[in-house]
Amino acid sequence: MTILEIILALLIPPVAVALRKGLSGAFLLNLILTLLGIVPGIIHAFYVLTK
Repeated sequence: MTILEIILALLIPPVAVALRKGLSGAFLLNLILTLLGIVPGIIHAFYVLTK
């Protein structure tokens, strides 16, 4: 996990997930979670980035 990914995961989580996984199911899930609330999106982004 790079510094750029950490910053993006905190500010715009879907972009961080898209950079790591591409436009896949993980991206869509993160986008939905971020729209529902920023905290779930951030948590999911860090989960995806550390996996």
